[in-house]
Amino acid sequence: MEHRTVSIADQVFEILEKDILTGVHARGEILTETKLSEKLGVSRTPIREALRRLEQERLVVGTSRGMRVVGLDMRDIEDIYEIRSRVEGLAARRAADRAKPEQLDELKRILDMQEFFTIKEDGDSIIDADNHFHDVLYRLSGSLVLYDTLAPLHRKIVRYRKVSIGHAGRAKESYAEHKAIYEAVAAHDPDEAERLVLYHTVNARNSIRSTGVK
Repeated sequence: MEHRTVSIADQVFEILEKDILTGVHARGEILTETKLSEKLGVSRTPIREALRRLEQERLVVGTSRGMRVVGLDMRDIEDIYEIRSRVEGLAARRAADRAKPEQLDELKRILDMQEFFTIKEDGDSIIDADNHFHDVLYRLSGSLVLYDTLAPLHRKIVRYRKVSIGHAGRAKESYAEHKAIYEAVAAHDPDEAERLVLYHTVNARNSIRSTGVK
C-alpha cells in the first residue's frame, strides 16, 4: 500500500481529530481559527482546511462563533460497531488468504508488545498497540477500500476503548482475542479468522456498553 506525503493541514487534522476523540476538546466547545493557530503555532490556512475536514467527518459543526465540537455519542458508537461487525470479518478473511511471512512477523511483534503492556497495565500503550494491531490487520487485507473504511472507524472510538481497557480485565481478554486472531491468520484459515474477529468486535462493544460511558 502506498504512503502519501503528510502536509501541515494533515498534521493539524490528525492532532485536532485525536484531541476531539479523546476528550481534550469536549463536546460543545467552540474552536476558532485564531485560538487554534496560536495554540498549534501554524497559520490559519491549514487550521481552516483541517476544520473543514473535521466538519465533513461530522466531528464539528459551524456556528456564528466558530466550530462547535460535536464528537460522538453512544448511538454513534453502536453504529460504528454495527458497521465493523459486517465489514471487519471480510478484512480478516482477506488477511488470512493473503498475509506473507514478513507481514505475519510484524503482526506478531505488535502482539508481543500488547502482551508486555498488558502485563504492565500501561493503558495508553495498550491502546497504541491495539490501534497498531488493527491497522496492520486491515492492511493485510490488501484492500484500500477495506482499510479506508475500517481504520477511521477504529480510530474514532479511541476514548471509549480506553475506558473499556481499564474495565474488569478487558485488557487481558482483548490480548487473548488478538492472539487467537493472529493464529488464525497465520494458519491461513479465513473462516476462523472471520469468526474470531466478529467475536472480538462483539466483546469490545459489550465491554464499552458495560462501562456506562456516554
